[in-house]
Amino acid sequence: MKSAVILLSGGLDSATVLAIAREAGYACHALSLDYGQRHNAELAAAARVAASLGAVEHRVLKLGLSDIGGSALTDASIAVPESPTEGIPVTYVPARNTVMLALALAWAEVLGSRDIFIGVNAIDYSGYPDCRPEFIAAFEQMANLATRAGVEGARLRVHAPLQHLSKAQIIQRGLALGVDYAQTVSCYQADADGLACGRCDACRLRREGFRAAGIPDPTRYGQQAE
Repeated sequence: MKSAVILLSGGLDSATVLAIAREAGYACHALSLDYGQRHNAELAAAARVAASLGAVEHRVLKLGLSDIGGSALTDASIAVPESPTEGIPVTYVPARNTVMLALALAWAEVLGSRDIFIGVNAIDYSGYPDCRPEFIAAFEQMANLATRAGVEGARLRVHAPLQHLSKAQIIQRGLALGVDYAQTVSCYQADADGLACGRCDACRLRREGFRAAGIPDPTRYGQQAE
């Protein structure tokens, strides 16, 4: 069975990508990053999702992006916006997807895998520059220039199967593949139990996605969402 590395945050999108990769016949090696995110309840969600969707293994690497800061997700002194903002929001984590893909690339080389999956989306998203198709294409090109596997002709591919899907379409696809979205955590400021705030951009996009899909929202909201 061919293998793939799946970047698994524990959120809705990455859970769907894991299900897609499994359906495509890959032995899925799930990789999560503990990068100092304030919503680290997503790591427990990632473990649940990896187990329920049959990942052959799930690893969590510790990465101190909170030592750099510069984002509301890694610096507690920066408030998470609770209403839509213009431009790239403060929840953007500088170079996060670049760093995560680089680590996934390293593990793929060790595994002898040619495939990496990531759940970025350019339709219903927060405007992060490292979610755009141009970025994914550029990283794939770089990966094939910078690795022994690429130089020796084992071309590496970065798959972003959700790139051009709406959040509702993502949810419908995942449900058809058996994803239990009640296991996932998307909220940028979820509490230690994974209860969502219901007000941040991630919660808004998730809630609107379920509404547009005509599917009951299984998200567990905390008292702060009331």
